[in-house]
Amino acid sequence: MCWLRAAALLLWAGLGLAQDYPFRDPTLPWEQRLDDLIGRLTLGELVPQMARGGAKHNGPAPPIERLGIKPYNWNTECLRGDGEAPGWATAFPQALGLAASFSPELIHRVANATATEVRAKHNYFMSTGIYGDHTGLSCFSPVLNIMRHPLWGRNQETYGEDPFLSAELAVAFVQGLQGDHPRYVKASAGCKHFSVHGGPENVPVSRLSFDAKVHERDWRTTFLPQFQACVRAGSYSVMCSYNRINGVPACANKKLLTDILRAEWGFQGYVVSDEGAVELIMLAHRYTHSFLETAIASVNAGCNLELSFSLTENVFMSISEAVAKGNITLETVRARVRPLFYTRLRLGEFDPPAMNPYSALDLSAVQSPAHRSLAVEAAVKSFVLLKNERETLPLSAQALAGKRIAVVGPFADNPRVLFGDYAPIPDPQYIYTPRRGLETLPANVSFAAGCSEPRCQRYSPGEVEGAVGAADIVVVCLGTGTDLETEANDRRDLALPGHQLELLQDAVAWAMGHPVILLLFNAGPLDVSWAQAHHGVGAILACFFPAQAAGIAIIKVLLGEEGASPAGRLPATWPAGMDQVPAMENYTMEGRTYRYYGPGAPLYPFGYGLSYTTFLYRDLALSPTALPLCANLSVSVVLENTGRRDGEEVVQLYLRWAQPSVPVPRWQLVGFRRVPVAAGRAAKLLFLVPYVQRAVWAEQWQLEPGAFTLLVGGQQPGQETRASSEVLRAEFTVSGTTRPLSRC
Repeated sequence: MCWLRAAALLLWAGLGLAQDYPFRDPTLPWEQRLDDLIGRLTLGELVPQMARGGAKHNGPAPPIERLGIKPYNWNTECLRGDGEAPGWATAFPQALGLAASFSPELIHRVANATATEVRAKHNYFMSTGIYGDHTGLSCFSPVLNIMRHPLWGRNQETYGEDPFLSAELAVAFVQGLQGDHPRYVKASAGCKHFSVHGGPENVPVSRLSFDAKVHERDWRTTFLPQFQACVRAGSYSVMCSYNRINGVPACANKKLLTDILRAEWGFQGYVVSDEGAVELIMLAHRYTHSFLETAIASVNAGCNLELSFSLTENVFMSISEAVAKGNITLETVRARVRPLFYTRLRLGEFDPPAMNPYSALDLSAVQSPAHRSLAVEAAVKSFVLLKNERETLPLSAQALAGKRIAVVGPFADNPRVLFGDYAPIPDPQYIYTPRRGLETLPANVSFAAGCSEPRCQRYSPGEVEGAVGAADIVVVCLGTGTDLETEANDRRDLALPGHQLELLQDAVAWAMGHPVILLLFNAGPLDVSWAQAHHGVGAILACFFPAQAAGIAIIKVLLGEEGASPAGRLPATWPAGMDQVPAMENYTMEGRTYRYYGPGAPLYPFGYGLSYTTFLYRDLALSPTALPLCANLSVSVVLENTGRRDGEEVVQLYLRWAQPSVPVPRWQLVGFRRVPVAAGRAAKLLFLVPYVQRAVWAEQWQLEPGAFTLLVGGQQPGQETRASSEVLRAEFTVSGTTRPLSRC
């Protein structure tokens, strides 16, 4: 280590800096540096570090000038790009669309590109002394809440309704965002909202005072697994949520923040509150009676950092008084501040900048051609083909020459509604609406919005008729957008908003038998049963919120260009009607998501999606078919592309328990892979299903002997709305005596 110390001293000297504190010595172990730094701080210096999580007047964390420590802003959003930061940034598709790709590899690359832009802009902000909101490197991302209700306003920010899918994508995001450097973190991840948080936002009651009453089994099997995966992936933070959990606010919940998160899972990072969640412990939940009492409850429960509603004298500023009265120990305060500075150490703040390769990133990395290309690829891979009658799609590029295309609807040429919540703001020149994308084709394009905004309360049928009446192909663009589903705003039903269904029906009538393609821009499911059943609608493509690359990606998929054959799959069930939608405030999983769905068939099931080609599954083999309790299962299957076009398939593995001792899902996703297969070719695929996937919750995670079924195909088994490929099944048995999962 002598050479490293010498090099570091030279770097500090070259920069004219005095390396006079051990916490600035990069040759020392992290823990020793932390001991030195934390030991130098007074209570008066410690408290603002916990109290200034942002936003606005609540941040940044103040400097400690006597030690040469600069301000730091913790409030950064990185859901799918550098969201809400000053200046342009590449806008990747919204999270739910990324989940539809069923591609951890894609999400890893999107997260890493996001971190590159966050770091590049941070370097610029620091060079100019800007420490405002969204200038830091600590991301409040990803969102790992389960899409448990189709009308929840924040469904778009999630990875869908399945805890296993969400966990796999969470790991990819965290590792992609934080980078692979052995010493430095590119940008730190923070998984939210912890926990049992998935609506309501405002219907029928406010999220700010809601008490989520959850059974322990649902909590453990649905609402926690993806957060545990986040911890195992190395996330530096977790954000506690607004709601109570069985009467106790999440940000003052010792069982959640200490017993589960730290004692059971071994989390070493920091817990930050959702914005305002700490003060709402008193103001909304009435769980405490003063800011002092609130600080005591939250800090002792395990919260490290308060993100306040722009308050200067916020709750955690009462920590000094609590220490003076003996309600919080000074040792506890030091322990809570420790992971905050550990994060800043690993981000490289206290090392010579020349040691950290991420310090060299500059604004040329923002909106780079590679990132813009990735935005297009991500959008293409997010699209889900829901219907394709009579091979309406793909269109022929050659046949379009001179044809007339009408693009209509409130999403046809309105950039604002294509992005969704927490969107980065790209340079407008890189934003392609459906209309702008279609206008790149060698065709005559006519346009009519029909209604100027997604609510579609005022409809102008004459506009639509004028555009559609003379068209050879009609593209109808409908959906929701943040006008109708967003943070703090739930939907009230599944219907297409306002006059949108009427607009679609009119377009089909005026098309006079010419092809009609419906593009949907939404997160929560929509009732498009009329379009699914009516032969006048040839194709339906779910686009979610594709952001800046929407128009380019749409053209690629409509034409079936190389690498653009649709292969996205729904990450959440679309109910057939409101009679299949349970009450928002009821947190039992009964009747919710594909794992516990009711007796009625959904409009579209979880995992569903069509392709421009066809696939055949064969030769499913399990090894061994009889295995010990703590053994993993090896799976092989052959996937053949039997169609005329190259394509990608999302292979899905589901596990079914025969006779478990406790309630379990009817089946559970335990593996998936997005696989390219050329036309006429076959691929033998190998999977490993770890024994942990067979665990059940019976007051602890445990493994049980018995009979099991593994189902393998491009979709769930036994669905009414289904793709053409089959689902194979094979049985296996597990022997041994029931034992805790921890003993394997």
